[in-house]
Amino acid sequence: MPLARILWVDDEIESLHSQILFLETKGYEVKALTNGFDAIDFVKENPIDVVLVDETMPGITGLETLAKIKEVNQQTPVVLITKNETENLMDDAIGSQITDYLIKPVNPNQVLLSLKKIIDNKRLVAEKTTTAYQQQFRNLFMALNSNPDYNEWMDIYKKLVYWELEMEKSDSPEMREVLQTQKQEANTEFFKFVSKHYAGWVHPKSSESPIMSHSLFQFKVLPHVEKGVPTFFILLDNLRIDQWKAIQPIFGESFRILEEDSFYSILPTATQYSRNAIFSGLMPIDIEKQFPQQWKNDDEEGGKNLYEEEFFRAQLKRLRKDNLKFSYTKVLNYQAGQDLVANVHNLLNNDLNIIVYNFVDMLSHARTEMEVLKELASDEISYRSITASWFEHSPLHAALKKIADKKINLILATDHGSVRVKTPYKVIGDKQTTTNLRYKHGRNLNYEAKEVLAFRDPKEAGLPVPTVNSSFIFARGDGFLCYPNNYNYYVNYYRNTFQHGGVSLEEMIIPVIRMTTKGA
Repeated sequence: MPLARILWVDDEIESLHSQILFLETKGYEVKALTNGFDAIDFVKENPIDVVLVDETMPGITGLETLAKIKEVNQQTPVVLITKNETENLMDDAIGSQITDYLIKPVNPNQVLLSLKKIIDNKRLVAEKTTTAYQQQFRNLFMALNSNPDYNEWMDIYKKLVYWELEMEKSDSPEMREVLQTQKQEANTEFFKFVSKHYAGWVHPKSSESPIMSHSLFQFKVLPHVEKGVPTFFILLDNLRIDQWKAIQPIFGESFRILEEDSFYSILPTATQYSRNAIFSGLMPIDIEKQFPQQWKNDDEEGGKNLYEEEFFRAQLKRLRKDNLKFSYTKVLNYQAGQDLVANVHNLLNNDLNIIVYNFVDMLSHARTEMEVLKELASDEISYRSITASWFEHSPLHAALKKIADKKINLILATDHGSVRVKTPYKVIGDKQTTTNLRYKHGRNLNYEAKEVLAFRDPKEAGLPVPTVNSSFIFARGDGFLCYPNNYNYYVNYYRNTFQHGGVSLEEMIIPVIRMTTKGA
């Protein structure tokens, strides 16, 4: 069985006899033809792995041959061999989707290298990825066991995300499993870390606390808002760091990335808490004190995120920035997205434009409810893929492309991430206990202490006290909280769904990215 089948097309094929022999000794099967017409007919009838084609041939040129071969099979890699590399020729060749090009005279090793790059690329990358991770495994293990602080935890999580994305190139299920185990260990240690330090972050006695939801605008957004250059702050709901990495290349087409950073979502890592904290610049307990009419607890009727613009206006006033001219746009459905596309140029007159976009959160919830989406986003890889596909074709991307030729600043952030839940934890509570899967509050909650982070006094966590004697609990790692009644049904229904509200790297360490337009 040959390594690959090669078609080599050149009107001076006799002079290449030694090169063809060299490739055959390396295990390739080579078919030699002298003109483009025969090559096109041959490709129609025979499976070919790579075509090597000379650019200057009588009758039909290499580029014309290339175009016809692509019509027969779009996926066939074609290497153009040319005497010159004039700019026009290269533009035409790249436009015609060549895979590689070689300049005459070519030597056998050049051809071999090109073939290896095309045919063996996936296998070589997979092997190198696996080897590189094996070398890094010990470093990550040592970092986990060296009592990391909150900055080091952000670094550890980014490295784990990096290797998770790299492992997509590997076909080694064993190494993927090793990485998943290391990620679980990291989440176990992270849970202990958050349990020990979270109350201190909420009530800091020194400056040693990370940037969290309620301090995001003060430290990561407003310092970059400048008069005369509109800043767009986009909050893409429920976006994990790995999902940002999936859409980063699409942003990179129009924008220059100045800073890739992360911050910590407050607990619960749920929209009504974390997003209200972002826009108000306050912890939920203080939002409730300052806006008693607007704040709603989980069990109260009414929308929980209806007053973000009002909260933000008050934050600007408190920070003495209320001279900023800002707009606030929330996109909850496709029509609102189309309105954003139509209206985006009008926003260039403001100092700051806030756009809250809800797609990823809707995807997460719809995936839980709809069987077809469970198939489409069955794991982290497909969840990233569907996020990238959505963003590329979304009204948000269309709106940003419309203003990408203007001098603007762009800050992308989120309110919380999500985690794929796998481990059920039993919780018993009275009728007033909330139904959330990753956190609950209520009176007389019964649970295994090691499975949750518990605050018997919600004020310790910067949270309102919904009813007298209410306590809050947050699930650890990939756990989800189930009641004993109908236990098996709920376990099977919710296992492997993406949820948020609890304590995990995926939910709490989230992206904030600063960009500018490429012309700026």
